[in-house]
Amino acid sequence: MIEFEIRHKDLMGRIGRLRTPHGSIETPTIMPVVNPNLMTIGAEAMKKFGAEMLITNAYIIYRKPDLRAEALNKGLHALLGSELPVMTDSGSYQLSEYEDVEVSNWEILEFQQRIGSDICVPLDIPTPPRAERERARTDLEETMQRMCEARGIISHNLLAGVVQGSTFVDLREESATRLAEIGFDVYAIGGVVPLLESYTFAQLVDIIMASKMHLPLNAPVHLFGAGHPMIFPLAVALGCDLFDSAAYALYAKGKRYITSDGTKKVEDLLYLPCSCPVCSSFSVNELKESVDLLASHNLWVTFEEMRIVKQSIVERSLWELCDRRCRAYPALLDALKQMTKYSAWIEHYDAVTKHTFFYLGESSAQRPEVLRYANRLNRFTISGKVLLTTIPLSHGKVSAEQEQFDHLFFVKPPFGPCPLGLEESYPVGQSEIPVAVDDEAKTVALQNVIKLMELKSTSTVNFVFLYDRGWEGHPLLDEIRTYAEVRKAE
Repeated sequence: MIEFEIRHKDLMGRIGRLRTPHGSIETPTIMPVVNPNLMTIGAEAMKKFGAEMLITNAYIIYRKPDLRAEALNKGLHALLGSELPVMTDSGSYQLSEYEDVEVSNWEILEFQQRIGSDICVPLDIPTPPRAERERARTDLEETMQRMCEARGIISHNLLAGVVQGSTFVDLREESATRLAEIGFDVYAIGGVVPLLESYTFAQLVDIIMASKMHLPLNAPVHLFGAGHPMIFPLAVALGCDLFDSAAYALYAKGKRYITSDGTKKVEDLLYLPCSCPVCSSFSVNELKESVDLLASHNLWVTFEEMRIVKQSIVERSLWELCDRRCRAYPALLDALKQMTKYSAWIEHYDAVTKHTFFYLGESSAQRPEVLRYANRLNRFTISGKVLLTTIPLSHGKVSAEQEQFDHLFFVKPPFGPCPLGLEESYPVGQSEIPVAVDDEAKTVALQNVIKLMELKSTSTVNFVFLYDRGWEGHPLLDEIRTYAEVRKAE
């Protein structure tokens, strides 16, 4: 039985509590990758950075006779020197890199169970992004057979079911659907490391959503290989709960310094743009000379970003965080725009009320809140003379001209028509919009004006649309003229 309690939600992101045999963890969280052959930072030391759970590679332990013997005799946690919950990977990464591993699915699963892994992972078949469909289908069928086999092997530990299907969205959907029918404790989205490495983030959005839309909502989802903090806000907003990070160590070995919006070469740094314990205590030169210090900084900033993400969920401002972070890199901005294509689905799970709606650009015009508002325009009951105007109240008071109408709507981008009685209600009344509004916000607002007119156009309703010069020349004004008398303010 899945023991996953959701405590806070925003967009499709959630803060949850997952119970494991070695204690509960709070999600979303990062599981630092711990390599028992070479631990730059010890497993127990991961606690000081904020780690609640670790991930290690069961295949690496299995194929080393001394590590295997110690793990079998003392248990996985004793081998790593930590009682934190541990998830074990099965060797699928090695399979994707070297096309073969010296173990079967049955053997590695039984090994994971015997050494006391908290979350076991079957040996799935990752298919690279540019593979032919026939190969992706064959790999998926083999993966599904292994998932079924795994369900019959693992009885006492938590078990992850891995979604595969390369970049074929329909195969990802099928994979997720079949996994949900089998039933797992955790679901993982695999085979995405090449997309992360190539910054193909828009396609990653499609893969995550194809999976999430067909997986159970009451189970955590792990995005394999997503260890750089720049991807956390977006991936969490799409519903990912668990992440694994080897980036902190790999980047340190490559003399690279992680930030929340990208990576810098240490050799290019004259200053340390960070206040973590490492950057506050050591100089640039000391950081350049020490892989351990650089790895520690990378961990600090990784966990800091996840705490920022979690706080934004509590504040229900995750979209604003995504918007800010995704503007750090063009490929991320493409991904944010791609996410707006799923606003109708996300709207079902997004909170109805929040503190403030901040309009930060074109993508904000496609937010779930805007779509929800458009879907509820049919709730307005209107008759008689109706004024829709882009001109706000003068000193908070209705003018004599406005009082002549039976109903008064203010047109506020990107939402469109808002009645006087809702002017202080979320989202329209609790929105912060720039003085210079872009065309996308105006277009969506006018589309909703037209939608309201279409819904309420009867012989008993007479619409008047009054606009100021900021809206002059917009092509949708001609369409509005088919429903209303259109006037330009003097």
